[in-house]
Formats: sequence, C-alpha cells, structure tokens
Amino acid sequence: MEFKIDTKDTFTVITPVSQKINAILTGALQQKCMETRQSGSNNIIIDLQHCNEIDKTIVPELVKMHEDSYGEEKSVVFTRVSEKVMAVIKEDETDLLINIAPRIDEAIDIISMEILERDLFNEE
Repeated sequence: MEFKIDTKDTFTVITPVSQKINAILTGALQQKCMETRQSGSNNIIIDLQHCNEIDKTIVPELVKMHEDSYGEEKSVVFTRVSEKVMAVIKEDETDLLINIAPRIDEAIDIISMEILERDLFNEE
C-alpha cells in the first residue's frame, strides 16, 4: 500500500493512495499508524480524499482504531470522507463513534482540542 505522510509538530497526516478502503488497506493503515506513533507522533489525521469505496465489513476496524487510540490517550481523526463512504459509515451509526471532520483544518482543530483536554485532565 502506498501512503503520503505529512508530519507536523503535534500530528501526522496519513493519506492512503487507494480508491477502496478494504481489509488490506485497513491493515496497512493500522501498521502505518503504529510506526508513526513509534516515531513519536501520537496524533494522527487519516485523509481519505482518494477513497471512493469502502468494504462494509471493515467499518468496525475503524472504530477499533479510534478506541485503541483513545485508550492510549492519543487521537485519530478521519477527514475528507467521500459521500459514498460516509453513507456506508452512517448505516450503523459508526459516524457517532469515531472522529470525522469534513476538512483538514477541522481535523486539526479536533486534535488541538483533544490535546488541550488531556492536558487539563492530567493536571487534576
């Protein structure tokens, strides 16, 4: 699988270069997230701008990716999700369980707010 990676100070944007989100892409994406976190970037934005299809059976894997991140006090936000992919994600109300932002700047805002929230909770 091919990915475009853009690393910033507080987050990394991972953009899969694939038209379909399937088990192979999801596995490779999970591996890329793990590698990114091992290199020190805890907050990840997954830019799905190239993905126009999704295998419905892997939607739970997106939820797992989200839950695993939050369990480790890290963030993951999906952005630029096509209407077709979003329709599949909304079928089981999965859109209510994961962070989805329409644009990159909104995904960055979510990451920033979550960093601030974690900092505030850790002070108490």
